Amino acid sequence: MNASELPDGAPAPTSVRFSGRSEFQQLVRDALQRAAVEGWREIIVSDANFEDWPLGERAVIESLQAWSQSGRRFVILAKRYDDLLRRHARFVTWRRTWSHIVEAFACTEADAVTFPSAIWSPAWALVRLESERSTGLSTHEPVRRLQLREQLREWQRKSTPGFPSSTLGL
Repeated sequence: MNASELPDGAPAPTSVRFSGRSEFQQLVRDALQRAAVEGWREIIVSDANFEDWPLGERAVIESLQAWSQSGRRFVILAKRYDDLLRRHARFVTWRRTWSHIVEAFACTEADAVTFPSAIWSPAWALVRLESERSTGLSTHEPVRRLQLREQLREWQRKSTPGFPSSTLGL
């Protein structure tokens, strides 16, 4: 059962499974909108290449813009940023504008299959367990959020700065 199938008045489960690209993309949109409304202090996003994330959509950028303010932190982890740069021009522009709150890391030596595809916040987390089919879990459970945060921090430690906000040339 997913969250949209709950009977009226039933308590929301702390973890909900999702399946499929469209459901995954909607969860990303919803998460970033919630981040703006609820004022999440930190967001970590991770994916090998972000090719099927809705980061270039106007609604996503509007949510990020509403969320962005002093004291916030946005961390992005990827194996590589080529697809993100090609597919998500609005996000690239947002990243440039808000470079003072965005930290981007690349882990080029990572295996794309084992690299985590996830969103973490202090309030909620999403993990794609299988990127090919876009199946995974969204959760409010503190233990799962803590485990994910530790996993993402470990990947960050293995990474180097990447996806600069601007490129300097001669």
